[in-house]
Amino acid sequence: MSEQTEKLTVLGNTVRHAIEHVEVFPAPPNVSVVRFTNDELNSMCPVTEQPDLSTVVIEYEPDAWCIESKSLKLYLWGFRDRAVFAEALAAEIAGEVMTTASPRWVKVTLTQRPRGGIEIQVVSELNR
Repeated sequence: MSEQTEKLTVLGNTVRHAIEHVEVFPAPPNVSVVRFTNDELNSMCPVTEQPDLSTVVIEYEPDAWCIESKSLKLYLWGFRDRAVFAEALAAEIAGEVMTTASPRWVKVTLTQRPRGGIEIQVVSELNR
């Protein structure tokens, strides 16, 4: 295992639970934007506890670090039993990316599938 990957704990291992933080690896040169899309983000309405299903697009400009995708999947998995409004969910994901990967900027676009005929789209952006 190289120095660059020795701190990765979930990649290459069987992990059957959600994790609290994403993992990162050194960013290669000349990468201007990284984009992740997940159309199976589950959470619960904090009032009714009905399930909410969302699509999330996470975009960021790496500085020193990139997010490892398996850890992102396991991080997002942790929201499935959490009661959280779409707005807070988008802001929390953006905050996790900014805190852990320290990109130049991050933009999280969360689109919650319609319930009662209303689709919700939230954008959370952070810059250093």
